[in-house]
Amino acid sequence: MFQIFKEHKGFGKQIMLLAVNDLKKTYKGAAIGPLWAVIKPAFTLFVYWFAFTIGLKTGKGVHFEGHDYSTFIFLLVGFVPWFFMNDSITLGAKSIRMNRQFVTKVSFPVSTIMTFTAIARLFVHIFLFAIMYVILVIDGSTQILTPSVYNLQFFIYCPLMVIFFVALTWSTAPMAAFSKDFENMIVSIMSGVFWLSGIIYNSYTIGGETMKTIMYFNPINFFANGYRKAFLSGQWFYENPVELYIFLGEFLLVFVLGLFNYKRLRKTLPDVL
Repeated sequence: MFQIFKEHKGFGKQIMLLAVNDLKKTYKGAAIGPLWAVIKPAFTLFVYWFAFTIGLKTGKGVHFEGHDYSTFIFLLVGFVPWFFMNDSITLGAKSIRMNRQFVTKVSFPVSTIMTFTAIARLFVHIFLFAIMYVILVIDGSTQILTPSVYNLQFFIYCPLMVIFFVALTWSTAPMAAFSKDFENMIVSIMSGVFWLSGIIYNSYTIGGETMKTIMYFNPINFFANGYRKAFLSGQWFYENPVELYIFLGEFLLVFVLGLFNYKRLRKTLPDVL
């Protein structure tokens, strides 16, 4: 842990510059450039809204924590953190391989590669969040009056989400650098992870108590539902202690495993790449 902190010390400016550069590379050559950061999520959201509202005729909306919300609003608040989590997992796993020049040719702290990759996704997330927030203010159909004091939980969920998935990439990025198959496996399973997470449905009402408890072990649910509690139903993050304690246990596990795997694989990365 201290080694990773030491690698980040004094590299704050470089990390931010590399994050901006990573974002530029993503949209390089595109005529409308960064607008794709909005167009792609907006189209994805429209497709799912159309499928559930028009195709499957679920026009009554979605019930969440004692209140009914339109399908569009429910999906919107769930999709905004999902886009960040999905990119953080897939691009985070590829980050070392995609930035191998920092490992093989120059003396550069490898752990910062995963950090600036996540920060680049964070820029997009904040932009999408701002659009979401404006829509919620204009819509006015949420249980709480937006802006609300509950909205301040964004400053808990968002940093926690970034740290959690950066810690996850301490394990996945070095392992993906060793094995292209591992990288492909992560990309392949993400569509399944999407359907197993409460992005398009209420994970609190699926099945009985056993299934509900099992769903608590999916950290993606913790953040998607956390955003909905902060911006839709008006609940504090500690009001469901079982879910919170399970997530904190997973957070500690991911953090420790990430430190272990990074330390174990770091020295052999230049030879592999």
